[in-house]
Amino acid sequence: MTDERRAISDLSAADVAAWLLERGEPRYRARQIRRQLTHGTARGFDELTDLPIRLREALAAAFRWTTVEPVREEASADGETRKALLELRDGHHIETVLMPHHGARNAVCVSTQAGCPMACAFCATGEMGLVRNLSAGEIVDQIRHWQGELAERGERVSHVVYMGMGEPFNNYDATLASARALIDPGAFGISPRRLTVSTCGVVPGIDALAKEGLPINLAVSLHAPDDPTRARIMPINRRWGVEEVLAAAARYVKRTKRRVTFEYVLLAGVNDSDATARALAEAIQRHGPTKDAHVNLIPYNPGAGGFRRPPVERMERFAEVLQDRGIAATLRISKGQDIAAGCGQLKVAEGKAATA
Repeated sequence: MTDERRAISDLSAADVAAWLLERGEPRYRARQIRRQLTHGTARGFDELTDLPIRLREALAAAFRWTTVEPVREEASADGETRKALLELRDGHHIETVLMPHHGARNAVCVSTQAGCPMACAFCATGEMGLVRNLSAGEIVDQIRHWQGELAERGERVSHVVYMGMGEPFNNYDATLASARALIDPGAFGISPRRLTVSTCGVVPGIDALAKEGLPINLAVSLHAPDDPTRARIMPINRRWGVEEVLAAAARYVKRTKRRVTFEYVLLAGVNDSDATARALAEAIQRHGPTKDAHVNLIPYNPGAGGFRRPPVERMERFAEVLQDRGIAATLRISKGQDIAAGCGQLKVAEGKAATA
């Protein structure tokens, strides 16, 4: 029999408050419940020991504790990066990644869709196609999964990157609702400046987020400075070309006063030449001051598309060419490749890839 209860994480703060009010519960109960959900180590309503037993029983009867159930976790060889496979209520699966950084912060990479429709040639998730959108609760519960583990050792999730499975702006409402839950002081209380939403270049989504009045970081997957190359590896370029994407990024900077990061996966013989680096610098410079942009260079992770990773010297040279032209560029240190947790490697055995 299907469990028809809504998950508590799919309810807004107002929904929870209204439910409690109907039962004659004091207002502060809502704050207690939200605090436990977002900061505590409880694994179910029965462990919310600061609530009366009758209220715990009522909550358990009315709501599911979470929208996701852990299937397995993997840790990279260095013991830092960890990936979790989570099962959704309908049996579909998603992956989420915890990326600690020298004890100074704990970043979580979340998925916004099961699968992804964007079909970027270098991305394993794109091979799945789109299975379905996630609810706001299903996005938030990825953070809750890691937060519960971190809280046991006195730590917490400090940063969230929407860079997992899916295109966040193709699931805009749920993505935004989850972001608002994360920055809510009464919930997770994460600074919006520690949230980063990554997009393949969905221009209407970039413009919509710019109007929300939230200083959230924007990362744009660019991967080439010209339309022919970008269209070859990113089908979305046929809808919104390089110039349109760069113009939207410039509008985002102007409205939010936040610097935009351009994600750039380096593919040997495709987009890694000195000439391409110069063209990239020129393209960025056409749309605003160089101080407003940062290029995040990502070594290709083996998997989709059959591409090759350029030699380290070539990648470093690409960064140098950009830097010589005043463009801030960082060559990312790849982590989690051994557990397929790196950029473009998240994938589960369902969707069109499972039936191909």
